[in-house]
Amino acid sequence: MNVKRFVGRTSHEALGRLKAALGPDAVVLSTRPCAEGVEILAMGPEAMTRQPNEVMQDVEGDAQTLAMSTLSFQDYVRERMLKRRQDEMRAAQQAPAQPRALPATPRAAADLHSATPGRDLHDRAQAQARVLGAARAPVSSQALSSAPATRAAEPTPVAHAAMLEELRSMKGLIEQRFSALTFLERLQRQPGQARLAQRLLEVGFSPALARKLTELLPQDAPSEERWASAALERNLRAAEQMPAIEDQGGVVALIGSTGVGKTTTTAKLAAAFAARHGASSLGLITLDAYRVGAQEQLRAYGRILGVPVHSAHDRTSLEDLLDLLSDKRLVLIDTAGIAQRDSRTREMLDMLSHPSIQRVLVLSASAQGETLDDVVISWRAANCKGVVLSKLDEAVRLGPALDVLIRHKLPVLGVANGQRVPEDWHRLTAQALVQRALRETARGHWRMDSESVELVFADSATGAGGRIMGQAAAAAEWRA
Repeated sequence: MNVKRFVGRTSHEALGRLKAALGPDAVVLSTRPCAEGVEILAMGPEAMTRQPNEVMQDVEGDAQTLAMSTLSFQDYVRERMLKRRQDEMRAAQQAPAQPRALPATPRAAADLHSATPGRDLHDRAQAQARVLGAARAPVSSQALSSAPATRAAEPTPVAHAAMLEELRSMKGLIEQRFSALTFLERLQRQPGQARLAQRLLEVGFSPALARKLTELLPQDAPSEERWASAALERNLRAAEQMPAIEDQGGVVALIGSTGVGKTTTTAKLAAAFAARHGASSLGLITLDAYRVGAQEQLRAYGRILGVPVHSAHDRTSLEDLLDLLSDKRLVLIDTAGIAQRDSRTREMLDMLSHPSIQRVLVLSASAQGETLDDVVISWRAANCKGVVLSKLDEAVRLGPALDVLIRHKLPVLGVANGQRVPEDWHRLTAQALVQRALRETARGHWRMDSESVELVFADSATGAGGRIMGQAAAAAEWRA
């Protein structure tokens, strides 16, 4: 018999090499893992049809060949076949982990050595098969002994977690891409939705809000822009839904980032209140100790109105001033302008945490939508009384500011559209604000065409920013 060894990275590859060398009728003797991958011991089909004397002559040679490739077979054949049954039983007791097929080996060896040329070939073949079957047992034992090394090569729990996270990310990316493609296909089938999406993007509304409105657009709407205008008005909280600041009274602190017009807005509110209720019922406090001449600007307005301006540098002095001005109907506090990502923002909010102080956030209508989002979150606009939109005269597009106000459900207490005091202070309705936003037209390179709309929606559906804004827009309680 000519036993051959075939090695491959996988069992399929090793079997392919075996079939190529010995044909499809080859006899597989054993299979085990090895350093190269998988090892298969096999012999050709002609070995089973040879003459009895040739079989007897090749048994010892095959045993030697198997011994060269498998140490377990060497231990088994060279030791177990030469020992008596008593030695084998003693060895089995010393090594109880050996396979149960071991006791069959001495009988198979005895059958082969005691065979004579006159015996039936079939009996000899069966004896040979028992020997070869016993040869497989040590190989399986060795494979079992190498199992811990194989398990050690398996992925660790950390690798499994990373793989699952990657699969989840891939699944989410595929779902977002299909969602974007489905939405774009619907825009191509419905021209009204496509025109509305293009218009909303041109005036500065976010892709998330534009997509929300286009999805809610009724098919029988006579005018998609008129329907969108009405929907925006219903979801924007503006001045007509609440009394004016100058009529409510109390203690009001104007907060916000640098350069948004807090001091000028404070002067406008003070002038509007003095014109209605008199300067004697008004108190002015400034906390702006950072900018050079900031206090002098408010003091100049105070001298014009006949109202003294008080300065506070910490929370204790602020509380003392509030006690001093407790008889005033309205107390306005002008704060220092601090960038939304400055660490002093939290200090300013802690200083204004007095229960009697109502905070009003001043937002610049000319800022980018992403910047306004960041300001609203950093200054905790959700805990504020409302918002004042400043620099309306400088804003090219009002859409980004209205988008932020609608998404965060912030009421607009008033708007400032210039430096004049108090002429440039107004309380606009939701209809006026939305109509002004939709009346604006993009110019030059900022105009939107159908291809640009598809690109914006495809990018917003797959980007991280688009996912966050989409979740915020989906959470909003829209009144379509």
